[in-house]
Amino acid sequence: MRSLMGLINLENEHDFLEELTYFRNGASVPFAGRYRLIDFSISNMVNSGVDELALFVNQKYRSLLDHLENGENFGLNDKHSRLFVLPPDWHDPTDISRGDLRHFHNNRDFFSRSKATDVIISGSQFIANVNYKDAFKYHVESDADITLIGEIENELHEMHGPVQRINEENGKVTFLNHDQSNPHLYTGVYIIKKEKLIDILNFCIGNYKDNFFIQGIQERLGELNVKVYNINTRSFYINSLKTFYHSNLAILNPTIYKDLFMQDCRVRTKISNQPPTKYKEDCTVKNSMVANGCVIDGSVENSILYRGVTVGKGTVIKNSIIMTNSKIGENVVLENVILDKDVTINDGQHLAGSNDKPFVVAKRQTI
Repeated sequence: MRSLMGLINLENEHDFLEELTYFRNGASVPFAGRYRLIDFSISNMVNSGVDELALFVNQKYRSLLDHLENGENFGLNDKHSRLFVLPPDWHDPTDISRGDLRHFHNNRDFFSRSKATDVIISGSQFIANVNYKDAFKYHVESDADITLIGEIENELHEMHGPVQRINEENGKVTFLNHDQSNPHLYTGVYIIKKEKLIDILNFCIGNYKDNFFIQGIQERLGELNVKVYNINTRSFYINSLKTFYHSNLAILNPTIYKDLFMQDCRVRTKISNQPPTKYKEDCTVKNSMVANGCVIDGSVENSILYRGVTVGKGTVIKNSIIMTNSKIGENVVLENVILDKDVTINDGQHLAGSNDKPFVVAKRQTI
């Protein structure tokens, strides 16, 4: 009986969200009022039957550890399921591996000890609510070495950066590129036979490679049986500050919100108990998402407020993302702005960005 284990590889996801990744890695950046980017990758795997899941992390992962805790909020903390956070461990003097191959090499026992026959691998940038069970069934029935999870661009794909495009002939993937005229997107998620993963790992290390997917799979497509399984679901691909900003605000559309969060499978996250938001007498809130614990005494329009935000009297907020526990004084104007957690904006300040380049304030700053 074939079965899946999961891996979320964060090694190659660097500070792609600029100020928002000054103090954390991209996977732990807050999203949509109460989630983190990593929540979608974990939820999709758990909802697809994965009960052994590991994360390769390299730097700035304290916030991620705090969010994940022991895996309880994600259904990964009983005797039949485990969440492993695998930080770098470079103490083997015989290790000649480089790049993300170092993570694979130093954590070989995670794969060898598991009874699972196949591994589903992703990063944290593909945002969707999707079940991969049908993709795994196709992977098994087609006897593929590797099955890429793909999409065909249509109205469900609200925001994609320069993601790779899939080219295939006679049912096999032949190459990947960034040809924008090709609507066949690669989501960054793939399923691989565990034995094939070990073979590719050995090849890459033996030939001084440093990127498992690019040099072990993408550059050797002619030697491998690589298939593609297309999904059709609401999705975003967040790999820049611009795509992060537009993806958040797109969720204010009720149809998009329902497609992402109100499906049979739920998106899991860390539970936080806070009181309801307090709306003061003269405040106005239009087309906005407001999390618990906020106090609003100003005007909020087309914006997202995370937990515990305070908005002072006479303040106007438009087209903005205000993260947890930020405090905004009186008579402030914020338009096309992203405030990270614990930011303080003093009375009378005016901050404005643009639709393509929002004004961003890093965590714990005071203006």
